[in-house]
Amino acid sequence: MTAIASASATAGASSPDATSAHAPNTTPYTFEEKRKRIFAIFAASSGNLVEWFDFYVYAFCAIYFAPSFFPKSDPTVQLLNTAGVFAAGFLMRPIGGWLFGRLADRKGRKTSMVTSVVMMCVGSLVIACLPTYAQIGAWAPALLLAARLLQGLSVGGEYGTTATYMSEVAMRGQRGFFSSFQYVTLIGGQLLAVVVVVVLQQLLDEAELKAWGWRIPFVLGAVAAIVALMLRRTLTETASTQTRAAKGAGSVAELFKHHKRAFFVVLGYTAGGSLIFYTFTTYMQKYLVNSAGMSIKTASNVMTACLFIYMCMQPLFGALSDRIGRRSNMLLFGALGALMTVPVLSNLQSVGSPLMAGVLITLALAVVSFYTSISGIVKAEMFPPEVRALGVGLSYAVGNAIFGGSAEYVALGLKSIGHESYFYWYVTAMMGVAFLVSLLLPKQASYLHHDK
Repeated sequence: MTAIASASATAGASSPDATSAHAPNTTPYTFEEKRKRIFAIFAASSGNLVEWFDFYVYAFCAIYFAPSFFPKSDPTVQLLNTAGVFAAGFLMRPIGGWLFGRLADRKGRKTSMVTSVVMMCVGSLVIACLPTYAQIGAWAPALLLAARLLQGLSVGGEYGTTATYMSEVAMRGQRGFFSSFQYVTLIGGQLLAVVVVVVLQQLLDEAELKAWGWRIPFVLGAVAAIVALMLRRTLTETASTQTRAAKGAGSVAELFKHHKRAFFVVLGYTAGGSLIFYTFTTYMQKYLVNSAGMSIKTASNVMTACLFIYMCMQPLFGALSDRIGRRSNMLLFGALGALMTVPVLSNLQSVGSPLMAGVLITLALAVVSFYTSISGIVKAEMFPPEVRALGVGLSYAVGNAIFGGSAEYVALGLKSIGHESYFYWYVTAMMGVAFLVSLLLPKQASYLHHDK
């Protein structure tokens, strides 16, 4: 993949002045170069799918394994405890974003991506084999927490490095479209987790799922991680030797000295983006069961259909950003998100039809797609190559940990004290923040826009 390596060398040598002052390179890609770039995107995103499958399996299986680790009589309290462990995994993301971002900028994107998928594999195997509270007492939830912290560290590094790699390898003029496949596989991992749970629900009864069936998805995730590892080992590095050897490469000091504004802009819209994403994906299954009164199986079926449609939306919205610009996508996301959150969540609470619930959730996810389809590229275009993985990964991880990771916990906590509707307004307020921060985005990207 010499063409990709030469492209990355061009990226590594670029500067803010060079990328904004010169006309875009119009040299067409050869068929062979296109093929290699598309395969590289496939190989990188396959690992992304496995990482997120492993991470999301926890959320979808929590209903079944919560009694095994948190033996309380109140289902809401059990879910609150598992949501707390889920949120704890997010707290490791800033550390993962820093650690793997530094690794990617100094040692290469490939090294970082291979390491993160191995770490996720280990976390899944640990959870699959964990004894229950009845067997080892308080050690059970403690070990569950430790495994989730390991997975959180892995995912914290996965996002930034994969987003950076896919943005650098994507073809000029179509970066929004090709980079959207990061969320295709991210959502695909979530969808696959739901599908596995739905299949198990058909094969096993509820008692079997609670006793041992919930372990099966974690075993499958660990096996899939090995396949992803082999694919990622075939990748060609996109960070040039010059970029990796640059003074300040992967340095937090360098990031905040020269790119502080970019960091906080990304952090600002990531906060709202992560919150609304987790509200209408991982938390939504619990919301349909716990607040709308649906059965677990019905809620799983609804979310399976919604997530599939949502996954298919990503390339369409990514391609749209190539035409109207990332800034326009982000402004539409913030404005529409602020307008639709309260009506959609309020109507879902009293919805009587699974079909209508699916329509409302799909509508919300269409709005979220303005952001998720370009989540990686809009961040990558804000940073130069020597701190790109660190800038993307750390800013995303901090916003995601604080707002995305706490979404379920905040929602369930407000419900437990009788003020569930406050959560709707909280999400709405953060969408308003996302809109205001998106106004600060440049009309033309400072980096990557003109690179080969």
